[in-house]
Amino acid sequence: MKTVFAKPASVERKWYVIDAEGKILGRVAAKIASVVRGKNKAIFVPHQEVGDYVIVINADKIVVSGRKAQQKMYYRHSGYMGGLKSTTYEKLMAHNPIMPLEKAVKGMLPKGPLGRKMAKNVKIYAGVNHPHSAQNPVVLEA
Repeated sequence: MKTVFAKPASVERKWYVIDAEGKILGRVAAKIASVVRGKNKAIFVPHQEVGDYVIVINADKIVVSGRKAQQKMYYRHSGYMGGLKSTTYEKLMAHNPIMPLEKAVKGMLPKGPLGRKMAKNVKIYAGVNHPHSAQNPVVLEA
């Protein structure tokens, strides 16, 4: 029996919509990462891009449990000495509501060129409106 490898050009790719309103941040991010990687398909291989596209709406209404809104910290570095900047989940949501979900999904994808390519297949929107209605997306429960 021979091993069958799917060519990226022959893979059928779907569009999914996830409504994140009232959902927990980590659970939604794990579901998105799984679909984008293609782990829900029988032809999954870790070294190829066989996953689907995901549209996330209502990212500004996502929730975290406990006191994480006040205690969870996000860090970035300017590249200069002493250039470490930090912000809480609450402040980040007020400034850029799609960033926490985007960072959570990127952290669950592979590192390197393949992971960066997969991250482009996730479209996150703070509200209900999105410009991808032409693709006839399927609603996915997270």
